Amino acid sequence: MIETAPDRLTRMLAMVAYLRDNPAVPVAEVAEHFAITEDQVIADVNTLWVSGTPGYMHGDLIDFAGDDLDHGVLTLLDSREMDRPLRLSPGEAVALLVALQSLQGAALAPEDSALVEETIAVLRTAAGEAAQAADAVELVDRRREVDDRAARIREGLLAGRRLHLRYVSASDQTTERDVDPLQLLTDGERWFLVGWCHRAEGVRHFRVDRILEVQVLDAAADAHPDVRLTGRTEPDTARAEQVRLELASRARWFAEQLPDAHITELDDGWLELTVGVVDLAWLHNIVLALGPDVRAVEPASIAARLSATAQSALDAYAALERH
Repeated sequence: MIETAPDRLTRMLAMVAYLRDNPAVPVAEVAEHFAITEDQVIADVNTLWVSGTPGYMHGDLIDFAGDDLDHGVLTLLDSREMDRPLRLSPGEAVALLVALQSLQGAALAPEDSALVEETIAVLRTAAGEAAQAADAVELVDRRREVDDRAARIREGLLAGRRLHLRYVSASDQTTERDVDPLQLLTDGERWFLVGWCHRAEGVRHFRVDRILEVQVLDAAADAHPDVRLTGRTEPDTARAEQVRLELASRARWFAEQLPDAHITELDDGWLELTVGVVDLAWLHNIVLALGPDVRAVEPASIAARLSATAQSALDAYAALERH
């Protein structure tokens, strides 16, 4: 499995703190401590060696003792304060306070609720006058709306009746559709409706917080004995249409966000991403947004549809320019 960029960044920052507290450590010992190979330790050090603070001249970069490294030992000479605790700006402190205060109304376990309250108290003290700005932010609780929709979905499930949804998809398209409800699931943070969508003629997963309206219809929901319910809150993308993309390395952030995606490093630094796609409209939006960071799409039928969508967009822009 390819290591994600956030995981590597976290390890490298931890390595700086570790080397500050443990001078002249053999590379093998560092590799054992972080459960990585010695080659990966050297790769991390080489990346840190060209990292630092704005200016990025020689005196602005993290520095190691080169002679020690030649003998298989790591000695940190200058951390550029990367080993110091983070100091929040007033704006960052307010944003964090607002986020924590929004958690207070959530259904947290007692120990989690106590931790949130303690963190808020500490942060308010550290933020000083800036904490007053957080008190001026009005938090709108959308959980009640979500709970109401979940209750109507549950009503349809128990009564065996079809639902009518007005829904905003991940591709930011608003549609109306009739759905036979099959399951109502939660991952602990969000509710999901699994249902047979008559518009798509297949099973779809709907995030309840993206449902704008839900109506319980008089029509009875059809039985779908062939549908295999997995209990997962996300679509089974392994059973969806498999699409292969070639992405530039700077689009790695996108690839790492996809569940069940398979990422392969290509020899020229690009990435090969294979992912199951349920909603082709979502794929169209993503590929158009990534633009030159996508150089190949397979199968050819999907590539042709993407090309036609892109050409339609270009034609629309050209028509605007003529007018």
